[in-house]
Amino acid sequence: MVEVRSLSYQYPHATSISFPDFSADVGKHYLLLGQSGSGKTTLLHLVGGLLRSQQGSIRVCGTEVASLSEAALDRFRGTNLGFVFQKNHLMAALTVEENLWMAPYLAGKELKKQRAEEVLAQLGLADKRQARIQELSHGQAQRVSIARAVMNKPAVILADEPTSALDDANCEKVTELLLSVAKQNEATLVIATHDQRLKSKITHHLHLK
Repeated sequence: MVEVRSLSYQYPHATSISFPDFSADVGKHYLLLGQSGSGKTTLLHLVGGLLRSQQGSIRVCGTEVASLSEAALDRFRGTNLGFVFQKNHLMAALTVEENLWMAPYLAGKELKKQRAEEVLAQLGLADKRQARIQELSHGQAQRVSIARAVMNKPAVILADEPTSALDDANCEKVTELLLSVAKQNEATLVIATHDQRLKSKITHHLHLK
């Protein structure tokens, strides 16, 4: 599902970062572990096509990501990948439901409102459909970002530090939600984190140094 080989990346005026080879199988769950600055977010962004011009190979769902044009990459990302970030990047001017509708819109896919209702119900947010983002608690907003990430039934979910700003109780909730939603959607889940609390929840680990 995700295959990385001989991968390295260099930011301008910085030392090149080399990444270990790894494969993430269909429906399995993985942690990218390492201290701040070890390249976890960079690797996640490379896999998701948010960063380009790397050396080496990244294949997602059998497609070489670097071979895609920008337009093709946008379509591929919208269809196959779901992103959950530490900062939720939700649109304050829209309702919870409308934020979910943006996922198929940006991917050029048909909007199925029933899918939004289904995902919100799965995440315990059915009663928040018409709420504005600023009316939500931090934990609820994080759940909305997870709902948006799986709206298009992606094959791969990439989560960047989704729990590092959360207390123990909310860390537990968000982790269980990510695992549950990934399982329900039969998606491969890759979480980049330095949060040691997740290590007991997910058995497949890739350590970056």
